Order: sequence, then structure tokens, then C-alpha cells
Amino acid sequence: MTEKDRINPWSPIGKAGVSTLALLIALAFMSFRDAPAAGQSDALPAPLFHHLHLNSTNPDKAIDFYTRQFPSTSRTSWAGLPALKSPDNVLVVFTPVRTPPPTEPQTAIWHFGWHVTDVRARMEEFTRRKDVRLLPLYTTDEGDTVFVSSDTWPATGGALGLTKTQIVSARAAGIQPAGGPGFAYLQGPDNATVEYQGNFPAERFNHVHLYQEDPFCAQLWYQKHLLGLGRAGVTLPAEAACRVPRAPAPSWPALEKEGTFRTPSAGVTFGDVALNWYARQGDRPLASTRGHLADHLALGVTNLDLWLARLRSAGVMIAEQPHTLGDTRTAMIEGPSREAIELVEISASGRR
Repeated sequence: MTEKDRINPWSPIGKAGVSTLALLIALAFMSFRDAPAAGQSDALPAPLFHHLHLNSTNPDKAIDFYTRQFPSTSRTSWAGLPALKSPDNVLVVFTPVRTPPPTEPQTAIWHFGWHVTDVRARMEEFTRRKDVRLLPLYTTDEGDTVFVSSDTWPATGGALGLTKTQIVSARAAGIQPAGGPGFAYLQGPDNATVEYQGNFPAERFNHVHLYQEDPFCAQLWYQKHLLGLGRAGVTLPAEAACRVPRAPAPSWPALEKEGTFRTPSAGVTFGDVALNWYARQGDRPLASTRGHLADHLALGVTNLDLWLARLRSAGVMIAEQPHTLGDTRTAMIEGPSREAIELVEISASGRR
């Protein structure tokens, strides 16, 4: 489902007749390109979020769906592939596939979402549309549901849900739903889970929600290797102590009746798109994202060769060597929980 790699090796040097001085200069230049320079991480600008790449049995139909539900988006193309463009210049790119892309076993990529200006008004619109299926949020493991998070007990302490013990306390205290803005979900094409949340000043694609084998270790990995911006005010453990067990208690509201394990949580931001994550929910290790509904994430970098040299020197897995794709060059690396991350070479003045 990806273009056949066309490798771009360094140009050969040392041709017959080249002077000793010229050869030394050429070797020095090659060494510069093949190895990261001292302080290189400071010289390289942090990547921008470029696109989320989905596999779809009918990309045109999927794009029509998203432009109807999120009218700030528009149809476009990238590297010869159909795409959806958000007003923040972020893309959702589609590869056509013959059979429905799998969503199981679970990969690192869970769902993706938009900011909207009025989540309740949007929810009312969706209830009147025959092509939209709203996904209920369970409020306990007893089976009660709501369609927006603010219609159940409000969370406390900065968390997004309440545990069973906290729910008992909320009931005893007679605490009522706060109403107003919150988060909600709908079923997208190809069985995608799509979040919409508000109320925000403008509609835009704003996040990808993931699972990670070790959330704190994953945040340290993204900050160290990809210069992702960590969460403000959050102190992470040292790398040697970043493996923190998942909390034993799930919380609600949740898309699953049995609740969601939300601790520990971590994440990074690239540009104005957040990558947020929880620990994996089940007992099985996370599968590779390749070939699944959400095939990979893509980050825009201004110098692909220097980035790859930096990543290679740090031992990061290069899953696909640099190759031409459309009018740019890309490569693929693998993240800490087998999430595929495409690096797209962009101009210094913009994303494309």
C-alpha cells in the first residue's frame, strides 16, 4: 500500500583522477551528511504535524463524510493520494484498499479528533443525520450511557473520568452533571472512531489519541528523538524509572462498558496537534499500525537527511529508507509502541 521505495544513496566519490585534496574534501562532506553534528538537535527545527494516514475502501466517500460533518475541512490531494485538509493546514491522507482495513488487534493509534465551536449544537445536528452514528459513552459498568461527557458526573483533579470509588462518592454527595462543553464520539467511515469536543474558537483537527506500552517512556522518547513539546507543568520520571505500572482502577465515562484505564497518561505536541496517550488497555502487546485503519502518523521536517542521520545515530529503527513520494521525499521510522511515523521533507517556510 506504499509506493515502492526508490533509494537515494549518497553520490559516489573517489573517481579516478580526483586529486588527493578533492578526495579529502569529498570524504569530509560525506562524513558530515552521514553523522549528526555536535549540537545538531538544537540546529534542527522541531517537526510539525503533517498528516494522519488512513486506509479506506472508498476514500472519496470517506472525504465526503468528513467534509459534511466538519465543514471547515475541504477535499485536496497529497502525493497523488486523496486527502482531507483541515484549516490548520493539517491533512488526513487516504490510501485506497480492496478489503476493509482491520482495527484489531489494537495498535498504538486509538482515535483522532476535532475541536468544534459548540459540541452540543453539533451533537444535535448529528442526531438528525442518517449517515451519522453517535457512539455512546458508558457512565458506569452498569450500562447507563450519555452522548457527551459533561452529561455525567464531573471529573476531579484534572482527570477525565471517575473511578468506581469516586462515582460512589459523587452519588452520595448528590453531585450533578455540569452540562456545557465536553467530549463526544461518532463512528466514521471504515469503522473509525472520531472525537469531537468543544467549545473552542474555531473548528480544526486537533489531536490523535494513542495507547503506549509505557506512557512516560514514550513521552521521553518523543521529546528526545523528535523534539516533541511535552505537557506543561508535568514532571516526568528519569528515563531509567519511566516504566510505571498501569493504575488498577478504570474510570468513566468511557467508550467501553468496562471503563478506560487513564493512568498513567502522557503526550507531546507537534505544531498545534496533540498526541495524547494512555497505557494500553488489554493484556496483549500493541500491534504494528501498518496495514490497519490508521496506518501511520506523519511529521514534516525541513532536512530529511540530517534528521535520519540523527535518528540512526540514536538507534531509532528506520522502517523505510528515504524515497521520492510525489514532489517530496519521505522516510518511515517506528515509534516506541510500533506506531509507524513518516517523516515528510517540507520547505523551511511551510508545511508542504
